[in-house]
Amino acid sequence: AGDIPEGWGARLMRGNFDHLVQGAAEAAHQANAETVRDRAAILVSCIGRKLLMGQRIAEEVEAVQTVLGPRTAISGFYSYGEISPHAQSGVCELHNQTMTITTLWEE
Repeated sequence: AGDIPEGWGARLMRGNFDHLVQGAAEAAHQANAETVRDRAAILVSCIGRKLLMGQRIAEEVEAVQTVLGPRTAISGFYSYGEISPHAQSGVCELHNQTMTITTLWEE
């Protein structure tokens, strides 16, 4: 997903199930506002993760649920490429193989 300009290099990646699950849990930690109130979480996971993990895809959702806790209702969908600001540059870029989590609650 994305363009590679002529003359540029590319690296191929090899997926690791455990690292993908750990990455989903880390995303949940980053989205986890220290609250015990009822809330909702919207998970957007790259379709590439689903294709790689196959039947094990439920493990990443379980990892997120464990971090966010039982008072968090979870919903989500698979996407074909994620666009968001890069953590270091702040420039909006195309990401791939990511899990994005948004949490919502009422004050």
